[in-house]
Amino acid sequence: MTARRIRVERLIAILGAAVLILGALLLWLVTRSGGLGGGELSAEDRARAQLRGLVGPGAVVRYTEIGRRRAVCGYVSTDAGLVSFISRPNRILLETDPLKAEFDEMLRDVCPGFLTRAPGSQAPRP
Repeated sequence: MTARRIRVERLIAILGAAVLILGALLLWLVTRSGGLGGGELSAEDRARAQLRGLVGPGAVVRYTEIGRRRAVCGYVSTDAGLVSFISRPNRILLETDPLKAEFDEMLRDVCPGFLTRAPGSQAPRP
């Protein structure tokens, strides 16, 4: 009975040490930069990824502004020219989308100071 008790106590000690080592390893992984999930994308990187999915791999973001509630507003070069966009965490809208009224309303809401002309274009002269 004594030999069996020593084996059980030894097993408990080994398992306890294994739990502590695994806990320390997990703590180290989580506290490293990026953690286990690799970190969250910046708002601009998220917008670029959304645009590549919607417009294609040739989409080039020309200008961005950070808006309210994690939104990004900006301009992207497409086959149709320079197009403004609004990127939200779970949605992206282009000014050329059929939902133009929704785009304009969202633009006023999340990016009220966003440029209304493409960068580099001139204002009409009176």
